[in-house]
Amino acid sequence: MSINWDDLKVALAIARHGTLSAAARALGTTQPTVSRRLDALEQRLQAQLFDRDAHGLRPTALARSLLDGLESMDAGAQSVERLVAARDTGLSGEILVTSLDWLGDEVIAPMLARYAARHPGVLVELINGTQVFNLARREADLAFRFGAFTQENLIERRVGEVAYALYASNAYLRRHGAPDAANGYAGHHLVYLDRAAGEVPHEAWLSSLATQARTVLHVNGLRAHLAVAREGAAMAVLPCLLADREPLLQRVDVPHPMPVRSVRVGFHSDMRDSPRIRALIDHVVQEFDLLRATLNPNNQEQPLR
Repeated sequence: MSINWDDLKVALAIARHGTLSAAARALGTTQPTVSRRLDALEQRLQAQLFDRDAHGLRPTALARSLLDGLESMDAGAQSVERLVAARDTGLSGEILVTSLDWLGDEVIAPMLARYAARHPGVLVELINGTQVFNLARREADLAFRFGAFTQENLIERRVGEVAYALYASNAYLRRHGAPDAANGYAGHHLVYLDRAAGEVPHEAWLSSLATQARTVLHVNGLRAHLAVAREGAAMAVLPCLLADREPLLQRVDVPHPMPVRSVRVGFHSDMRDSPRIRALIDHVVQEFDLLRATLNPNNQEQPLR
């Protein structure tokens, strides 16, 4: 009995993600296609691989016994794909890059466009968002992040620093007065990232100063912080790159140096010899160096994690 690896990949994706729709998104296909492939595989095996309940699909004992082998097969296939993708084809081919929303929009996207303009044989795709892509599975070739990379066999390189500061609108300061760190910014309003973001270093810095301020909003994006501060509803910690260009905002004096976060690029070790990847990283490092004064106006030397 021969089994198609593509069908086994479907079973593995369902086991990983728990539903047909989530597995379809991970595989870049449709839910009906995933359902058909699963049905065909179960018919070929003459056994049920998943139990269906209100929460999705749960692997049967048979499926659980296959998972280690399927994971090993998938890891081997991904390794082959990475090595093929990294073959010496010169400065040509596709590069998939991921980044955070505002950093990708404002900083990374222009850098990538200039790189691709210089190398007509390269096609770059940028995906901005909060999703953490698995570089070992070639969900992306390069990733730009603030936090450290924890996946195995990845290489990371620090490419620059982004400084943050506390900002308020002129209208806000007229209504609430100048914030006083001596009383923990009592009587003032703040906006923070949503709780799902966990502890964020630059917000921990703000919390240590504004012990008596009131949090009026949690929201999951820096552009929303910018809008709230611009409209005068609250103060916000913002990247200087974004906030310094806003005529309605001004920095709030604080008794401690403003926080600085390191920007890191990560890629799988199998891709280290790819000419287009090496050239892109070198290009980005040079561009970050040119932007150093804009990204880190006070040239702080103690970046946060």
